[in-house]
Amino acid sequence: MLDFFQDPEAVKAAKVAAEALEAAAQALAKAGNNGAGIGAGLAAGLAAVGAGMGIGRIGGSAGEGIARQPEAEGAIKGAALIFAAFVEGVALFAAVIGLMLATQ
Repeated sequence: MLDFFQDPEAVKAAKVAAEALEAAAQALAKAGNNGAGIGAGLAAGLAAVGAGMGIGRIGGSAGEGIARQPEAEGAIKGAALIFAAFVEGVALFAAVIGLMLATQ
């Protein structure tokens, strides 16, 4: 492993790569694009994934609850629907905030 760092050609290649990265970073800074679009996409995507996982967990738990206590089916379905709506609302709020940050 240390042979790699002592190799003059490897050190030279690493310096060239670092200079190329620095030039790319300066070009992005001049263009005014600092990754806001990518951040907004990630925010919206993670909000959707989180909401999907949450609603799936709500549905699974509601199914288990109904299987264990069938006479409480109506109450469990109503509560699960309300909780799923809250999760979806939070996900929509997160996606909107992410997109708002991208347009600043």
